[in-house]
Amino acid sequence: MASFNGFSIYISNNLESMAKEIVEAVRNATEQPIPEEELNQAFKMYCEMLQVFGETLEYGNEQSIPEVLIHWSKGNARMQVEAGGNLSEIVVRYPPTRTVFTEIFTRISIGLGLSIEENAFLIKRINSMLDVSLNETFFAFEHLSNQFKEESQKELMKLSAPIVPILDDVVVIPLIGFIDDNRARHIMENVLPQLADSEINHVITDFSGILMINNKIAQSLYQIGAMLRLMGIHVVSAGLRPDLAQTIVNSGIDMTKIESYASVKQALKSIK
Repeated sequence: MASFNGFSIYISNNLESMAKEIVEAVRNATEQPIPEEELNQAFKMYCEMLQVFGETLEYGNEQSIPEVLIHWSKGNARMQVEAGGNLSEIVVRYPPTRTVFTEIFTRISIGLGLSIEENAFLIKRINSMLDVSLNETFFAFEHLSNQFKEESQKELMKLSAPIVPILDDVVVIPLIGFIDDNRARHIMENVLPQLADSEINHVITDFSGILMINNKIAQSLYQIGAMLRLMGIHVVSAGLRPDLAQTIVNSGIDMTKIESYASVKQALKSIK
């Protein structure tokens, strides 16, 4: 690896100018704007990446992947997920990055009198680093996207059946949107325990915000009401539209056993 000492020395002496050239080339080749903060982070990362690259050549070590490159790649993925962006916005930067590295390394190799084989080795080595960066970005984006979806789903679950205090011992549970198995399970596993641990005597279940339910969900909601009653809580339904009432009837539930009112206001009057 002695023939690469000159290359290593050149990199060490020109870290910032090379990093700046890479960042500028990628920015010019990318159609979408890149925030200045990201460009500054990329500049610092490329300085450290080039330094590690040069050191592994100088001392003849096995190729080392800079930790800063891994951290930077994962950070890019995180910023995209948090901003609601697409992975493609990052991926499109890699081809111009490879191109500018190839151009710079070839230019330096020619200046130092390196052979075509030696130049090809250098390009292959830097591309391996970029491959690692791209893989880390993919994996981090996928992981963080799934995590974000799970957290968003949990928040949606909470919003789909919130507990709204009306009086000291009266709460309203407005059911919102489409009620499916997951939301019914959320009510069973999260809402009921909260009510059990409170001093609530009356629960008004407001169906006016439900878009659609099926027979199975109707049975589940009825069972949830039955469990509340077994806990000694008075359960009243409100806002049952004719189509929802028909679904409940079709599921085999006896509507005469359900204390129901047209609105939350009417239900609250019955409790007072």
